[in-house]
This record gives sequence, C-alpha cells and structure tokens, in this order.
Amino acid sequence: MAGRFLKYVEIQTKMASVLPFLLGLSYVIYAYGRFDRLNTLLFFASMLSFDMATTALNNYIDVKTNGKKLEFSQKTAKQIVLILLILASCLGLALVLYTGLIVLAIGALCFGVGIFYTFGPVPISRLPLGEIFSGLFMGLLIPFLVVYINAPKESLIDYDFSNWILIVSVNALNMLKLGVVAIPAMTGIANIMLSNNTCDLEADVAVNRFTLPYYLGVKNAVNLFAALYYLGYASIIVMVLFRIVPTYGLIIVFGLIPVQKNIQIFRKQQSKSSTFPLSVQNLGIMVIPVIISLIAGVIFK
Repeated sequence: MAGRFLKYVEIQTKMASVLPFLLGLSYVIYAYGRFDRLNTLLFFASMLSFDMATTALNNYIDVKTNGKKLEFSQKTAKQIVLILLILASCLGLALVLYTGLIVLAIGALCFGVGIFYTFGPVPISRLPLGEIFSGLFMGLLIPFLVVYINAPKESLIDYDFSNWILIVSVNALNMLKLGVVAIPAMTGIANIMLSNNTCDLEADVAVNRFTLPYYLGVKNAVNLFAALYYLGYASIIVMVLFRIVPTYGLIIVFGLIPVQKNIQIFRKQQSKSSTFPLSVQNLGIMVIPVIISLIAGVIFK
C-alpha cells in the first residue's frame, strides 16, 4: 500500500519542492539568524501534502486523457487527492493563524495555480506556460514563504490596514537579494518542466497538449534549456560578488562542469527514460551546493 501510494504521488519528484524549501530555510538562518520551528514544520507539511496532491491529481486526470493506469481504483485515487488537499489546506490555515494574511494570499494563489495546472477546461499544463509557472511558484515563492514566516517583521513585506486604508511596504533590497538566491532553483525547476515537455513532445501533441517546445521547436527548446542553466550559474557569481552568500560559495560555479556535460548529452537525445533524469540531477548539482555554502556560513560566521 505504502509503495503504491509513493508511486502514485511520484515521491521521487518532490526534490523540486524540497530543495527550494531547504534553500529558503538555509538562507533565512544565514541572513537573519532566525528559525521558527512550528511555522517551518507547518509550512513544510502543507507544502509537501499539496505537492503530492497536485501530482496525484495530474495522474488521476491522465487516466481520462491518455489511458494511463493508476496504482489504485479511480474511487480510491480520487479519495487520496481529496485527503491530501484537505490536509494541506488545514495545515496552511493553521500557519496563517501564526503568520498573517500575506501567507494566506500567496498560499491561496499557489493552491489555485497548482489545481488549475492540470484541472479545468484549459489546464496550464496544456499551454506553453508550464516552465514559467513551475519556476516562479516552486523556485521563487517557496523560498519566499520560508523566509517570510521565519524572518523578523518587515524584512520582506508588511502591511497596515486602518480606517479603510491599506498600506503595503516592501523592502526592495531584501526582496532583490532573495530573488537572486532563488534564481538557481527557478531555472533548474523550469528546466525539469522544459526537458519533460521536450521529451514528451510527440505524445503531448497526440492528445492536444501544446507545450513550449511545440512552439519553439526541439532545437530552440534545447538551447533555452542550456541558457537557463547558464543564467543560474551567473546568479551564483552575483551572489558571491555582492556577498549575499559567503565568498567561498564561488566554488559552486565548478558545478557547471558536470551540468555542461549533461547539457551536451541532452542535446544529442531527448528521452524520457534516459536523458530526462539529467534535468533533475542538474537541479541538485546547482542548488545543493548553495544550501551547503549557506549552512557553512552559519557555522563559521
């Protein structure tokens, strides 16, 4: 039962949400010296539950569109999706009670995008927008929320509502720093989606799913795949130059060597079974050293 459940929610893909979470957590501890255990635990549990729910929903809907087989009966599969959504919602609302309305607003937006990614008359997954949405919502908003629920008040965004006047204040410098730190996660996650869509191009077109590689063509899609990694490593250099991460974090750039090797392999063959996993591997190669660098910065600060 447990094995079938983990396969149904594709637990092996959760690195795309766990790594941005760890990136945000290591950054907030390094930059602000703050860590709220309860807020962090509630967020992580809600995030992971929702990630599993959206994957399960995607697999459930695929039964109707391309005849994909499920690990459970359709009734049980649907119940699992509902339970995960309810769990994620309850945990998220509990977090809102401790943190405020900004978390509610951003959380609701994330929930909406996650559901309508595969559900509805025109799912996002059938449009050339999947890379943008996955990169922004997983690569940027997950670290943002982790930092927001742990950092001191007014570190990123704050608001005041009195006498029917809403005033929102944004710390532009801190937001910019966080945005730069999140770029490797954003580009790496976007590339997981891009490589998946490139590998599945023919199968997707057969079921009227027209993703970004359909409009770009395979050659340009692979060029974009490479360019996004280069952007990720350029952001790491910026982080070091402006001391957003410790100076010894510059060693992270050497990760471009295995990433470049994987890019060349993907250029030659776009296969779901053999070369798609390289995009997942590249995400780890880019983001994990940044996390380690930030943790080391906390230890040796």
